[in-house]
Amino acid sequence: MLACVTMKTLHRAKCFQRLTIFGSVRALHKDNRRATPQNFSNYESVKQDFKLEIPEYFNFAKDVLDQWTNMEKAGKKPSNPAFWWINGKGEEVRWSFEELGSLSRKFANILSEACSLQRGDRVILILPRVPEWWLANVACLRTGTILIPGTTQLTQKDILYRLQSSKANCIITNDVLAPAVDAIAPKCENLHSKLIVSENSREGWGNLKEMMKCASDSHTCVKTKHNEIMAMFFTSGTSGYPKMTAHTHSSFGLGLSVNGRFWLDLTPSDVMWNTSDTGWAKSAWSSVFSPWIQGACVFAHHLPRFEPTSVLQVLICGNFKGMKIKPGSMGKPSPAFDVKIVDVNGNVLPPGQEGDIGIQVLPNRPFGLFAHYVDDPSKTASTLRGNFYITGDRGYMDEDGYFWFVARSDDIILSSGYRIGPFEVENALNEHPSVAESAVVSSPDPIRGEVVKAFIVLNPDYKSHDQEQLITEIQEHVKIYSTLQISQKGRIYSRAAKDYQWEDKKK
Repeated sequence: MLACVTMKTLHRAKCFQRLTIFGSVRALHKDNRRATPQNFSNYESVKQDFKLEIPEYFNFAKDVLDQWTNMEKAGKKPSNPAFWWINGKGEEVRWSFEELGSLSRKFANILSEACSLQRGDRVILILPRVPEWWLANVACLRTGTILIPGTTQLTQKDILYRLQSSKANCIITNDVLAPAVDAIAPKCENLHSKLIVSENSREGWGNLKEMMKCASDSHTCVKTKHNEIMAMFFTSGTSGYPKMTAHTHSSFGLGLSVNGRFWLDLTPSDVMWNTSDTGWAKSAWSSVFSPWIQGACVFAHHLPRFEPTSVLQVLICGNFKGMKIKPGSMGKPSPAFDVKIVDVNGNVLPPGQEGDIGIQVLPNRPFGLFAHYVDDPSKTASTLRGNFYITGDRGYMDEDGYFWFVARSDDIILSSGYRIGPFEVENALNEHPSVAESAVVSSPDPIRGEVVKAFIVLNPDYKSHDQEQLITEIQEHVKIYSTLQISQKGRIYSRAAKDYQWEDKKK
């Protein structure tokens, strides 16, 4: 399931029938049953005509948010709020763009004055979906401080690693994580300011709620160049320790205009609900920049834990409108990027051939792509191959220009010289009626280097079957399936299929 939801038909969503504000949802969206794109005619026209002009100076708070405030004051914008928050307990917050501006300037003054932060200083932000998370994002934009979000699931060790690696000067968090921060703060020599979002005071911390009450909302936004570093995000650490990726003021503030306008197809009359965790870049994409670029309302529902029944009832948006949908496909590239399938030498491969998914970055690097890995030039260089940035995903493109995901490059299993994608093998396994779930991994082999090992959970009706016979049957099934894949996609799996090892996790 995608992590972003447009609420154009929210009044029909069963998940909000419990809320006392149901009537206001209906009123806000009574005429929003649009099925056709509002911002473009079709995908091909967008791809052909798309052009992004980048000014020398750009700051999202001043050049986008404050402009929506001016539109709002002039009566040239629908009455939608800029921000709308609920917590399921009857509490609700709504801000216009003008109110968002005023509150974020108060927050900016706290960063600049009480915390003595200078332009370019680094701020780690670890908060759940509370209104202060959004204010911190905008306040950092206004002050030119570099925002470093983190998920609330970070451990004490995780926080220490991020504080030391980033050399952060300030941390903003809540009661839950403040004790962990206090325990490791003496090991973080750059950390000199701590802000807590809490109803209670804590020694050594500035209480943000109290400080906001007396802060001035008079603040002059810094003048930032478009290529100055705006934010840093830690990778998920799928290989090695998490690494910091740097984004500029234009990479999100302008680069994500294609997301807001074309992919999400937002207008100032819309409400955008993104369910992504606040610690990940996806939250910046669809909870801040993409909707506010379009003047849409950002909606947030603060739940103590994820409730799928409250989310699955809303209409989900994930493809460009007007496009033919191919089930299972990634779709076509965003108009802002030139995406190709490339080989090990960076040469573009023809349709049907599997390779690495690359984004062309030379001679001109797309603005929506992160600038570099922070303090790690060798890692940055390792992502480049010829004129392309290698995403780490493998796939192929069909004759119609649709991309199909195969596997992560670091998941590929190399057996007897053959590259085997575990994702495809799992698909083959799941086609067999006996298989309820499967997971495919690499297993060391002294002769072939690696072989494929599959862990299988059987459907209940098959648990009484002869296990050896069933193993042989599933192996033959994967061989046949893999042979079909060769004819359809030009990949080679059947040579390695006979070497698969099978284990039933429920034995």
